Amino acid sequence: QVQLVESGGGLVQPGGSLRLSCAASGSIFSINAMGWYRQAPGKERELVARIIKGGSTNYADSVKGRFTISRDSAKNTVYLQMDSLKPEDTAVYYCNVGVILTTSGLHHEVWGQGTLVTVSS
Repeated sequence: QVQLVESGGGLVQPGGSLRLSCAASGSIFSINAMGWYRQAPGKERELVARIIKGGSTNYADSVKGRFTISRDSAKNTVYLQMDSLKPEDTAVYYCNVGVILTTSGLHHEVWGQGTLVTVSS
């Protein structure tokens, strides 16, 4: 009912930058929150950054001051600008969107397919 298309991952050297994008489409009445999670090999998935409907944001301590989450509400798209990347940022990054469906009026969580970010020299 709702599809997410992620893009922007890849290989970058330490200190470099990447920008991730996630576009939501489908049976969306409204979006409550959009966020990015990541999962490194052998580790649990963790929240990286999140932006809620009113515009408030929160970040993992490990990325504060380096990553910036933003959104384009007209395009149902969320972005993650990642600067000063470190090797420990290497992970699969997943987009997560909480929507109200037009079909049911109920809240529904949707996950993207994941995009790999590798920080290495």
